[in-house]
Amino acid sequence: MRRRVVVTGMGCVNPLGHDVATLWDSLLSARSGVGRISLFDASNFPTQIAAEVRDWSIEDEGEEAHVWEPRGRHTRFAAGAAKQAIRAADILGKVEPTRFGVYLGAGEGQQDFFRFAQMMCAAVGEDGQLDMKTFVEAGLEILEPVAELEQEPNMPSGYLAGMLNAQGPNANCLTACAASSQAIGEATEIIRSGEADVMLSGGTHSMIHPFGVTGFNLLTALSERNDEPERASRPFDMHRDGFVLGEGASMLVLEELEHARSRGAEIHGEILGYGSTADAFRITDTHPQGRGAISCIRMALADAKLNAEEIDYINAHGTSTAVNDKVETLAIRQVFGDQADKTPVSSTKSMMGHLIAAAGATELIVCLLALRDHMVPPTINYETPDPACDLDYVPGEARQVACRATLSNSFGFGGQNISLIVGKV
Repeated sequence: MRRRVVVTGMGCVNPLGHDVATLWDSLLSARSGVGRISLFDASNFPTQIAAEVRDWSIEDEGEEAHVWEPRGRHTRFAAGAAKQAIRAADILGKVEPTRFGVYLGAGEGQQDFFRFAQMMCAAVGEDGQLDMKTFVEAGLEILEPVAELEQEPNMPSGYLAGMLNAQGPNANCLTACAASSQAIGEATEIIRSGEADVMLSGGTHSMIHPFGVTGFNLLTALSERNDEPERASRPFDMHRDGFVLGEGASMLVLEELEHARSRGAEIHGEILGYGSTADAFRITDTHPQGRGAISCIRMALADAKLNAEEIDYINAHGTSTAVNDKVETLAIRQVFGDQADKTPVSSTKSMMGHLIAAAGATELIVCLLALRDHMVPPTINYETPDPACDLDYVPGEARQVACRATLSNSFGFGGQNISLIVGKV
């Protein structure tokens, strides 16, 4: 028999809450975490809004700030969320270190934009040409080697392994918006195969910096509704104009079922299904017929041995971009058929923005909380229906729904598709 994998701990740091309870209360209260960008001067950018983590410090989780300050912003978020999840699972000292691993979907850290700008200013001559020799010499003089190291996406998983003495499998994947969902799926497979008994899995990311905002503006992917930050993220609405960039981290403790039962752990739900596909189409465009998303959802249902009628709630990828929302709606209709009209679908990105690599893990926590409380969070700012987006998006207010199994979709730039299904044990 296949080893079963359950969730025994959860933790998060994000724009809507610095812990799971606050996040859930904010979602059910339909609050928005979007505001003007404060991490840098964005006044000359087309997009001047984001969903930032505000008023939080690693000291809030009992860590010394001076130890973590040189490390990346994404690493600090990861450590804070991990400490919450580990504390909730009460797992330390109750698992053999070599049977305890870490698998993250972590993005890169904050880019050293201002030092790079200094290098460019030093190296561009009066003729507007870049002198590469001067550029390199300036870099060797002013770049901080530790800062360059700390922005690498593999750093959080290494730090967490050391912090927890997790000597088992350690990996990081960065498949854009699908990264932390893929990490959870792959961590589940590691436990299923018997390579580990416990895995800390999730994601962390912050792209709220000049390079990140510039890149997404060039792709015309971000909302420019700067005068109405809280109304900017509007998944499935006719007047959506792009996503809102967010940041943060979410971590889950995944554990083999009998291992969890033997120590009397609280079980929040079971990872029932995992689907992973590629669009094999364009890097920045979803396949217009949703072929990757369709096969991904079907793969997750087959892995879970469930029919569409047994899914009680879908947490949509729901980015608030014109193409994604339309194609995701199409994919759900193709897989669910007539059941699509009866299944509530919502996008929590309408409230917390898009956490990029950390989005999927955060949204899986939302699905687990929906199972626990039989409540599903709303899609806020859904005001004008789009004929191409015609599902039940739980507009405006949270809703009571009897949940036995829930589906979370994550569809990333580059064409990576991940679907996860969680259910009650």
